[in-house]
Amino acid sequence: MSAVETVAAPPVAPRLLGGLRQDGRPVGVAAHLERYGPLPLELRSEELRERIAAAGLTGRGGAGFPTATKLESVRGGRTRPVVVANGTEGEPPSGKDKVLLAYSPHLVIDGAVLAARAVGAKQVVIATSSTVNAAVEAALRERRLERGIRVRAVVVPDRFVAGEETALVQFLNGGPALPTFTPPRPYERGVGGAPTLVLNVETLAQLALIARFGAAWFRAAGTPDEPGTALVTVSGAVREPGVYEIELGSSFAGLLEQAGADRQAQAYLVGGYFGTWLTAAEGARAALSNASLGRFGAALGARAIIVLPADACGVVETARIAAYLSEQSAGQCGPCVHGLAAIVDSLEQLVQAKKRTADVPLLQRRLGQIAGRGACRHPDGAAVLVASALRVFAGEVDRHVHGRRCTGNGRPALAIR
Repeated sequence: MSAVETVAAPPVAPRLLGGLRQDGRPVGVAAHLERYGPLPLELRSEELRERIAAAGLTGRGGAGFPTATKLESVRGGRTRPVVVANGTEGEPPSGKDKVLLAYSPHLVIDGAVLAARAVGAKQVVIATSSTVNAAVEAALRERRLERGIRVRAVVVPDRFVAGEETALVQFLNGGPALPTFTPPRPYERGVGGAPTLVLNVETLAQLALIARFGAAWFRAAGTPDEPGTALVTVSGAVREPGVYEIELGSSFAGLLEQAGADRQAQAYLVGGYFGTWLTAAEGARAALSNASLGRFGAALGARAIIVLPADACGVVETARIAAYLSEQSAGQCGPCVHGLAAIVDSLEQLVQAKKRTADVPLLQRRLGQIAGRGACRHPDGAAVLVASALRVFAGEVDRHVHGRRCTGNGRPALAIR
């Protein structure tokens, strides 16, 4: 069987969510096998890696790194690698990984086992939040895993930074779930000192489908440069908040219409709390791809989209998020300890505008001072968020600076915890 052969498979979309039960209960192993078929264990590890490379699968956790490259990075060493399925999802507006683990855990387990086969690993760790761990444990008890591969589930602390791959590895090694200074990276020395492949659980679910149905099937959705489908969490001013499966490159406006977004929405936060604010007009012109969103300085990131209602203040909401990110930082370097605190202070001065104390140029200088200087990407994400808010909500900023009443109704619009 060639790496790009297409075989009988579920329709193009939905793929990941198409096998979910209508009654909202987890999919058992029997129903899972009926929907997707057995694991393609006849595929040699080399064939599996070639199939993933031909599909062009990229990480679905935020960074979008090529999965085939990550597979190759842990091969060929003297120590057998470890596979970690990252389902921690500590970001409040994101729920896609929790949905997969809670309702379709067997697809994630399939992908983790196949990834282990592809790189020669014998140990798999599924890192979960406490809310979905029971579903994963139940799924593991249901099935007979491939001989020689041990799969276990581990609950990770519910912190924003706990899902960063070095933080995850440190926790699995018995330390705190906080990012570590690099190098070495996890693919060089990770869990137990072994080369460690860390992949998001959605990435692994996609890998399981590509292994079964081929690269051409995967590429039948999406764009040539960004193939496949992706899970997106939509929240805020929408009638039907939840997790949606979209084709990459499809209409941003189409997704918002499907979710019942408020037609009077003033802005969209794209990519979660490390994301970028877009104006309503920009959202109307954008597609759900990094290539399209990049024209506006945005990216899919954590694939969480928040619709800001017309009666909320974007400056106030950004200040709330920034305070949360400062509180959730690892507290291990100056840009996080001092830089984020200074940005939060500037935003609070802007929101309160007491005696005209708001200093927007100072805030902009502070954003530039922390960018690229942190021990991890946490301060960078916060800086991108705040910088986009100053652009998108320039009129609101001006009202605050001059002590005029803002458009906010005083009620929080975004979920912080």
